[in-house]
Amino acid sequence: MTTVADLVDLFESEAARDRPAEETPDVGVIMGSDSDLDVMAGAHDALTDLGFTEVTDYDDAPSGYSFESWVVSAHRTPDLMYAYAETAVDRGLDVVIAGAGGKSADLPNMTASLAYPLPVVGVPVQEKSVDSVIGMPTGAPLTAVDAGKSYNAGLSAAQFLATDDPELADRLRDLHADRRDGVAEVSSDLHTRGTERFRADRD
Repeated sequence: MTTVADLVDLFESEAARDRPAEETPDVGVIMGSDSDLDVMAGAHDALTDLGFTEVTDYDDAPSGYSFESWVVSAHRTPDLMYAYAETAVDRGLDVVIAGAGGKSADLPNMTASLAYPLPVVGVPVQEKSVDSVIGMPTGAPLTAVDAGKSYNAGLSAAQFLATDDPELADRLRDLHADRRDGVAEVSSDLHTRGTERFRADRD
């Protein structure tokens, strides 16, 4: 059985390995509980839509952009949160996406503070989490998306990386154009089929 101490040791040992950038994940996706996964899966979808690969074995790094996913609870496993955030830069991460639910959604905030100046994109998993996630004091910035919008968090993470990568910027533009075209197609279908038929076919 994997323990918190095992994961702390893993993060610290990976930080000490000083791997080349192409062998480390570019984006970290963390959440406070596996119950947040259905919401946080949007970040996975956005990143994979952009051609990122999920890392599941540090010793088998994929080529190109990649990301990792972990459950890191600010309240139940604070030592794990500290280890993850404090080693993030040395483990090669360029951006972290952090999601948490409840009224005390502290994981994004604490990660942003501990990993500073690494960019952190906060995702309030529930509406009641918004105030907690965005309530950072001056001098401790956090980028945040609306409640449940982890897909946007994935896009935001890619935007940070695309500032010095024209090819990734083109992928973002292409994905944006695809979504724009999708709206046009739906609009045309609604008009030509009519409301009742469109709703029946959609359901």
